Amino acid sequence: MRRVRYEVTGGPEVLFVEEASAPDPGPGELLVRNEAVGVTLPAVRKVREAAEPGPLGGEVAGVVAAVGEGVTGFSVGDRVTGLCFSHAYAELALVHEAMASRVPDRASAVDAVALVRSGLVARGAYEVGRPRPGDSVMVTAAASAVGTLALQYAGAGGASRVVAAVGSAEKAEFVRALGADEVVLYEDEYWGEPVDVVLDGVGGELLGPAVRALAPGGRLVAFSSGGGTIDAYELLVRGASVIGFQMAAIARGEPELYARWRDELWDLHRDGTLRPRVCAEIPLAEAARAHELVESRRNMGKVVLVP
Repeated sequence: MRRVRYEVTGGPEVLFVEEASAPDPGPGELLVRNEAVGVTLPAVRKVREAAEPGPLGGEVAGVVAAVGEGVTGFSVGDRVTGLCFSHAYAELALVHEAMASRVPDRASAVDAVALVRSGLVARGAYEVGRPRPGDSVMVTAAASAVGTLALQYAGAGGASRVVAAVGSAEKAEFVRALGADEVVLYEDEYWGEPVDVVLDGVGGELLGPAVRALAPGGRLVAFSSGGGTIDAYELLVRGASVIGFQMAAIARGEPELYARWRDELWDLHRDGTLRPRVCAEIPLAEAARAHELVESRRNMGKVVLVP
């Protein structure tokens, strides 16, 4: 089988395609013949910033080719999507049964990788922000795969005002079509009237203006891998709070909640409440081009590799 790997850290150019043996599913694992692989900003950052090279994990979708010992919920031939923690950028990938879910007949593999992981992160970040009916919500990285779904969650959740923060003017109409009432650019000095909740998918230097965008008693949910530093005084004068969110903690620590949220995603997709956006479908062998697109922040919606 073909898979994408890197041996030295660096930019997208360090990725290469190699031939490798198909992995054998261990206890509780599914071997999935991939039809779509999601590209995420954390994976892109890992290639550039990791202490040492390692397998590229991520969300995958395809058909079960084999099952390991003890698997009871899936059979060969089932259409599934799930998180792969080893080599996701490959024609065949291993997914633990607990991390897998069925793909409905009406949905494609590309739909699945655009919806499930990004939708779970958006749902979780929105949930821990504790929005009340009538609260105003801002989403940074609003044109990203997670951001597009977070905007839709905010609108469906009864937010009185949904603000999208993006890095360029050309993304404004895109996010307005997804339900944003207002759009601000990161470079703007004034981000409009304060909001009750900020869902931040950027981090870094953007944390400062994101905190300053909070109304008194506001909550900022940080779910980005971008890190950053927050001025405690800014929180003090606003009576605001910052909450860190990581979807992996829910998947490992609260599997029943994880499964319920995952099932709800498909219900919301079926009734049209959540509409995942796909920016590009790129051949697996051109993974470097996919990484360059995400790293440059030019993508509007999900970038998907197609083996």
